[in-house]
Amino acid sequence: MGVIFESNVWEPNPALCLFFFISCCLSIYYLPNSTRSSAIFDHAPSSSFIRFQRSFLLLYSLSSVMEGLLAVFGEYDLAFHGISTEQMVISLCIGYATALFVGTFLGMLSDLIGQRKVSLLFCLLHLFVAIWRRVTGHPSIWLASICLSLASTIFFFNFETWMVVEHDKLEQRQDSVNDLFWLMTFVESASFIGSQVVGNWLIGGHEKTSLLAPSSAVVIMALSALAYVSRGWKEDPKSIILKDYQTKFHTYILSDKRVWLLSWTQAIIHFSIAVFWITWAPTIVADGREVLLGLVYPCVLGAKMLGSTAFSWFSSGPLSLRTEECLVYACIIMGFVTSVVAFDYQDVEILLMLFCIFHACVGLVLPSLARLRTMYVPNDLRGGMMSLSIAPSNALMLFLLIQRGFYQNIENSTIIAMAALGLFSAAGCMYTLKRLGKQPHQNWHKL
Repeated sequence: MGVIFESNVWEPNPALCLFFFISCCLSIYYLPNSTRSSAIFDHAPSSSFIRFQRSFLLLYSLSSVMEGLLAVFGEYDLAFHGISTEQMVISLCIGYATALFVGTFLGMLSDLIGQRKVSLLFCLLHLFVAIWRRVTGHPSIWLASICLSLASTIFFFNFETWMVVEHDKLEQRQDSVNDLFWLMTFVESASFIGSQVVGNWLIGGHEKTSLLAPSSAVVIMALSALAYVSRGWKEDPKSIILKDYQTKFHTYILSDKRVWLLSWTQAIIHFSIAVFWITWAPTIVADGREVLLGLVYPCVLGAKMLGSTAFSWFSSGPLSLRTEECLVYACIIMGFVTSVVAFDYQDVEILLMLFCIFHACVGLVLPSLARLRTMYVPNDLRGGMMSLSIAPSNALMLFLLIQRGFYQNIENSTIIAMAALGLFSAAGCMYTLKRLGKQPHQNWHKL
């Protein structure tokens, strides 16, 4: 008589994804009236602004899918080709080093030469890696890490900067740009989920013959984005010179303590998100637990989508709070959640709940930080400020990867605990910013 071994593989309840989908729909449908009046789903003051909103979100979703395809299947591709864990760590270190020493200055370059040219660079980087992977079957780890790290850095600051500059040029109300802030977070998360679905469909069950299919999809999307950016995006030529830019940057960014507080908060949020995506899989499969990670991924992104829809409720709805106050509460919640993950063993169900709470707060925090940048940072310095603000995060991640990956001097729980402490410090920064800032806020946009 044979012995049958049952494999108990845990997977999240499918009703969880349905819950997030219905909750997002209801949250959007019942948006506060003051927000709905200017939301993209209803009407905008001018037809030119409607066209800009639609074309921008289309391009942004296309770029998000490109980012998502290579992020979701990048590690899987490396493992399929027999790349060791140590080589994967080297790949991450190269990526963060590139973001630190090169990506930090790309925002300033964007301010000087224009967002259109830097967006072209973003598309070309993805196109180059995808074609190289398609032709050779597997690109150099160094090459892929460098190119994709630069592309991710550009993705972080360039689209938001372009959107705000264009919004200001079209002389629209501030409510309109606030709507686009949360819509960007919503669309990005939805596109990441879509990239997972597209990638699984393209690969199918034939790994050897279909593993390169996501690269082919990226080639098509990158060419489409290039065509739009090069022909459909009209941008006024930049007239600012480097010396004037340096003077303004020192005056409005480096000499303003409010911008320093805002930058530190952005760095901590960026760091905590990076820590999550590096440690979430080892944390959830600890002690040999078998979990379908591919089903956990859309759950946490669904929570992020729901959190982004809450932005309008807290900014102009019946739950209205000052942006800094909202960020204080969100960072404290994220800090407590991260602390529990770091210091206490939990069942998979509890871990998934904590991950969803964390990302729901992320969905609320990201558009809130974007709104504060609109209040305190001039448009022509926005890209430089954003890329510079994440330099501490990239430096710390590089240091921790070296210590953890090569010397084994630090545990994952310690890294997560550092993220928790950072989040509590970010809450303190937002509380201080609330006390420094006086209503009405300094605003570089027309109301």
